[in-house]
Amino acid sequence: MDELTLYTHPKSRGRIARWMLEETGLAYRTVVLDYGTTMKGPEYLALNPMGKVPCVTLGRTVVTEGAAICTWLADAFPDTGLMPDDRASFYRWMFFTAGPFEAAITDKALGVDISPKQSGFVGYGSLERTIATLEHLVTDRRFIIGDRFSAADVYIGSQIGYGLLYGSLPDRPAFTAYWNGLKDRPARQRATAADDALLPKEPT
Repeated sequence: MDELTLYTHPKSRGRIARWMLEETGLAYRTVVLDYGTTMKGPEYLALNPMGKVPCVTLGRTVVTEGAAICTWLADAFPDTGLMPDDRASFYRWMFFTAGPFEAAITDKALGVDISPKQSGFVGYGSLERTIATLEHLVTDRRFIIGDRFSAADVYIGSQIGYGLLYGSLPDRPAFTAYWNGLKDRPARQRATAADDALLPKEPT
């Protein structure tokens, strides 16, 4: 039987993929790669020419990119209940977060300023508009889609959690309330513990 495998590094977006895998309850193998060596080696580049993680494989199936991994796992394993019935909303907000939102946050982190005249050239328009859209999405809402936890909450919730942790998102009540409803899920705690165990030990 083909083995589900996660290629990752504990200081990467692989944490999102692991959380998703833990939510599925599926058995999987973990391969930890190093940024400067095995992640750029020929064996891994044959799977992902970008030389980045995460990557999930099952037989000849190879899936990269955090949002795609969450989507594929939910779709390929429907018994997990992680793909909502409202596919239109699911795709809308997953693509919004992986596209405009992440681009806006990355530009901010790199010190790229988009002037009002340039806003039409970038998919997110402006950082303020993007953040306001995400805030509106999660205001007074426990889950992204409907009344049930889904893969959208793994991916979008991770982005919000990291944004609050590292200061790339403003600490607004809607973001905090939504994240507080997710951060203590058992699957996320298992995933966090597994990745933390892979971190280099601090010298004593």
